[in-house]
Amino acid sequence: MPKLAIEDLHLRYGAVEVLKGIDAQFEEGSVVCLLGRSGSGKTTLLRSIAGLEEPYRGAIRIDGRPVYDAGAKVNLPPERRDLGFVFQSYALWPHKTVFENVAYGLRLRGQGKADITRRVQESLDGVGLGALGARYPSQLSGGQQQRVAIARALVYEPPVILLDEPLSNLDAKLREEARIWIRSLIKRRGITAVFVTHDQAEALAIADQVVLLDGGKLVQSGTPEDLYERPATLFASEFMGTNNTLSVGVAERRDGRALVDLGGHRLWGVDRADGGTPAGKGVIRLEAVRLAEGAGENRLPAEYETSIYLGNQFEHLFRCGGQTVRVLSDRRAGPGPHWLECPPDRLWVF
Repeated sequence: MPKLAIEDLHLRYGAVEVLKGIDAQFEEGSVVCLLGRSGSGKTTLLRSIAGLEEPYRGAIRIDGRPVYDAGAKVNLPPERRDLGFVFQSYALWPHKTVFENVAYGLRLRGQGKADITRRVQESLDGVGLGALGARYPSQLSGGQQQRVAIARALVYEPPVILLDEPLSNLDAKLREEARIWIRSLIKRRGITAVFVTHDQAEALAIADQVVLLDGGKLVQSGTPEDLYERPATLFASEFMGTNNTLSVGVAERRDGRALVDLGGHRLWGVDRADGGTPAGKGVIRLEAVRLAEGAGENRLPAEYETSIYLGNQFEHLFRCGGQTVRVLSDRRAGPGPHWLECPPDRLWVF
């Protein structure tokens, strides 16, 4: 049985459909990232799980128990769902100490003083803030405030913790450090976490399961490797990673492969058309394109335009058949003609 199940969930604001039949299952102990661009419905879905939004159709179950079921007219309030929630703004009480912020939920639940002291201290120790219980939020860094918010969400040992873009207020270096720290903490606790982000690198780094949303619909769900290496749709392929998206003529589709024409040159790729109207698009990740020594199978002549140095590699810009192609390489490149190789298993044709 999944820890958290979402069944045919629909939600609207006025006449606007925000969630359009979401079905998803999250296993116990997994870290799940709801990923999508702004307006995709990911935060609305998270808030629906928490009980802060009310859908009009579908069901949400935790350990098989309905916390929302439109058909059965069940809609438990947030405080009865026993979920931890970490807000994007952290939502710490500025006039309460770190200890009191973390203890707040336990006091609401009527826990005894000794039990509160023990559990709060254990929670603060777990996030590396055991010595800072007497401080106020204004005396903490952004990263420390984030840890207080997480400690508060974990202190009463919820079966599921919900995190709404908790890293967005941190600078780039702290975000990178926090990714592995948060994942490690959640996995040690063995709880199920649902994490909202619009940053695909963040989702790939943290998640066991990525749920990609667009326009209130679930586009694809799977492991980070599934979404990055085996995108199911044109949208999924373009959203994940850094890509070259090329307009191509499709000459042939056969046995899961597609032969395309780009500027008079033929390339084989993987046929990713889903049975709908072919889009005539070829997608290939920047790191998949290779600088080649000369003409050959699945290679294109290209004219060099410019390069930028990224520290550990170069990003080159070429012109191929009237279109631009970007290439990541540890080799320098200079003016003049070049050849680019597009491996057939890395070129996806839609």
